[in-house]
Amino acid sequence: MNYHVLTLFPEMVEQGLHTSIIGRAMEQGLLSLSCVNIRDYAGNKHMKVDDYPYGGGAGMVMQAEPVYASYQAVKEKIGYAPRVIYLTPQGGVFNQKMAQELAQEEDLVFLCGHYEGIDERVLEEIVTDYVSIGDYVLTGGELPAMVMIDTISRLVPGVLSNEESAMTESFSDNLLEYPQYSRPAVWRGKEVPEVLLSGHHANIEKWRQEQSLKRTRERRPDLLENGEE
Repeated sequence: MNYHVLTLFPEMVEQGLHTSIIGRAMEQGLLSLSCVNIRDYAGNKHMKVDDYPYGGGAGMVMQAEPVYASYQAVKEKIGYAPRVIYLTPQGGVFNQKMAQELAQEEDLVFLCGHYEGIDERVLEEIVTDYVSIGDYVLTGGELPAMVMIDTISRLVPGVLSNEESAMTESFSDNLLEYPQYSRPAVWRGKEVPEVLLSGHHANIEKWRQEQSLKRTRERRPDLLENGEE
């Protein structure tokens, strides 16, 4: 998987992703990250990429040409038109199903906006997916891009040392993950559920399924609204 991030703050994305599991996957060649500084395509000596909005209003708007030129640089580099994800509160809300779909791509471009947004004309020209990570507003698209990259990367073969974990975590089957326990068997008077110590795999699986359903009902009943209990 190759990630291309169009941003005004490339160092923010690079520093945030070159660590832990994602960083190791990059070192192993399973993932690649290229951050393209939109300011490099400003076309003026001050590297200015924003201007006042037509029609008036507060704030500034990112101009179309620097965004388009940065996208074109990526397109020419990889040799085809990839999916371009614009991080915006106006997009569809990101979820595990969407992550699974995007993990099938060879290249993904993330467009990070700032100020009051980006000139609509360039969005119409290059964006294929409008995505939000939640119903709130951030200062820019870099954090949402990193959230999506982290989530998608876990689904790329080889990134997780235990492939099964990606299939059994929360949301993989529209349920929250069951409780997890480790040594010692008793901690501050709290005991690990006896079934987990039994070695009976069928009973353990049944218990985990019951706990996932129970936890989902208690914490995220909305996940069950469109599914069967």
